[in-house]
Amino acid sequence: MDFDTRIPIYLQIIEKIKKEITLGKLKKGEKLPSVRSMASELKVNVNTIQRVYQELEREGITSTQRGKGSFVTEDEEMISKIKDDMAKGLIKSFVEGMKELGYENKGIVKSINEYMKEE
Repeated sequence: MDFDTRIPIYLQIIEKIKKEITLGKLKKGEKLPSVRSMASELKVNVNTIQRVYQELEREGITSTQRGKGSFVTEDEEMISKIKDDMAKGLIKSFVEGMKELGYENKGIVKSINEYMKEE
């Protein structure tokens, strides 16, 4: 995984895991790799992955079973919420970028409609 130096690594890993959950690459109830295994795979510090897992658990995306590891939530609503939140983030970033270019809401919607027609 190539990391963006402008964004903390743990946040990038959280986004990667969330994306894998929404895409179904990580299934509901599936066990996440161990902290050491994930750290080795991504070539990051073990403490970074520990922080990632703690944050995912704090957000209710995973749960930890003592002695067994961390597991992806089985809550379908939570998984839908993750997807919706990620979509809102993409839209927000896009709209902010368009406004920096001088577009107003009407122009942004027009651009999206034209782009979608070309797809």
